[in-house]
Amino acid sequence: METLQFLMDGFAVALAPQNLMFALFGAFIGTLIGALPGLGPANGVAILIPLAFTLGLPPETAMILLTSVYAGAMYGGRISSILLNIPGDEPAMMTCLDGYPMAQQGRAAEALAVSALASFAGGLIGTIGLILLAPVLARFALTFGPAEYFALFVLAFATLGGITGKNPMKTVVAAALGIMIATVGIDISTGTQRYTFGVLELFEGIDFILAIVGLFAISELLFFIEQRAGAGREMIKVGKLKLRPKELLAAVPTMFRGGILGFIAGVLPGAGASLGSFISYTLEKRILGKKGRFGEGDIRGVAAPEAGNNGASSGALVPMLTLGVPGSGTTAVLLAMLISLNITPGPLMFTQNADIVWGVIAALLIGNVLLLVLNIPLIGFFVKLLSVPPMYLLPIVTMVAFVGIYSISHSAFDLYFMVAFGVAGYFLRKLEIPLVPIILGMLLGPEMEKNLGHALVLSDGEWSTLWSSPLALGLWVVAGVGLLLPYIIGPILRHRMQRSMKSDPVSD
Repeated sequence: METLQFLMDGFAVALAPQNLMFALFGAFIGTLIGALPGLGPANGVAILIPLAFTLGLPPETAMILLTSVYAGAMYGGRISSILLNIPGDEPAMMTCLDGYPMAQQGRAAEALAVSALASFAGGLIGTIGLILLAPVLARFALTFGPAEYFALFVLAFATLGGITGKNPMKTVVAAALGIMIATVGIDISTGTQRYTFGVLELFEGIDFILAIVGLFAISELLFFIEQRAGAGREMIKVGKLKLRPKELLAAVPTMFRGGILGFIAGVLPGAGASLGSFISYTLEKRILGKKGRFGEGDIRGVAAPEAGNNGASSGALVPMLTLGVPGSGTTAVLLAMLISLNITPGPLMFTQNADIVWGVIAALLIGNVLLLVLNIPLIGFFVKLLSVPPMYLLPIVTMVAFVGIYSISHSAFDLYFMVAFGVAGYFLRKLEIPLVPIILGMLLGPEMEKNLGHALVLSDGEWSTLWSSPLALGLWVVAGVGLLLPYIIGPILRHRMQRSMKSDPVSD
């Protein structure tokens, strides 16, 4: 009953005219961003952060806007997968397997409609799971002390390989770089300057909002300039919708199973939407066996991964809101936004900032309905967007980033720093060094250092206190497993995904 009351209070926040307007705007913009190949939800949220500051939005409105962008981008990723055979982001890769063959068979409208319905089902199931699980996990997290929190941060870094899917050593290098950047400024404990080199602007440290916008938005612009992506792409035309009720009913159990599997994958730190879409597709393929026509344009082959990745997007919010540990790259960006608003994610957030938490959760429920209403009638508009040359779109994105960052501090120094991060991000991406661990290192590094200091002070410098409690020891064990497991399962997962793509006779 208490959860229900909190949820009702959340609806009161989410249904406020201003919040509802920004939820609709975020869902629309998120779908546009998701439809553009290569951008993805993390970039979409990063691009909109400066806008939230420019408009001076209150915390609950800003978070509703960004989570709506997140949900919308997860929806939008399917459009280019189906029409161009180019995934909007990594989780949408599995949608190509049956979505593109359906489009080639003249069933693009049916594929887009079913993917929208499956996204709605997966997002709804994931949000319901978030409502049920998050308060329970938050109450459990109240038993954490400094040693347990330090072990939890170690767990977050240990599972980075699953989030990025990159080379383990490159992931470690990226995380270490982020932690090093986090040490710039005046040490709160001792008052000494660290790596400021006498530059006054560095005394308060480096703002991670600059790093996020630079690493994601500016580096993306540089990549487009390098590729000279000046022309739009020709795509399969979308005909009239001729979805038969029998086909839709056959896909309903698939959506239900995919949403549950996706949510579970999202809650697990380091698993994420890619795993959610893969296991949902694989399970359906095994359940249906020869009854299905997977890889040849089976409607359930579109429903399964879409339900899985949208369920995972809600699941990834669970560890971020309750423990302050992001479950995906996009939730790492959302975590940065919360911290920049002087809100500390974690168990106390459910009592100290209940209006924000439950307002966001209620907005997710409302956003899923808005996205379903937007996606089916406006599909023609989103499709036409894909034919617009990026040379016209990217300058607009860059302008929003510059104006937004300058409006926060009115400092030209911050603009130079943002550009510097953008150039650095460009070269790091060329070296295939992931950017998310850098952001996570900047976000979690200070809290990790603070909890380590508190734990050692309370134990008179005894290092064994870091693993003396059963809970802390358990987190260390899970961290060890989380460090190794992605590098065992990851290559297998990627190999099977590539094999599935190659075995599809019409995927080229």
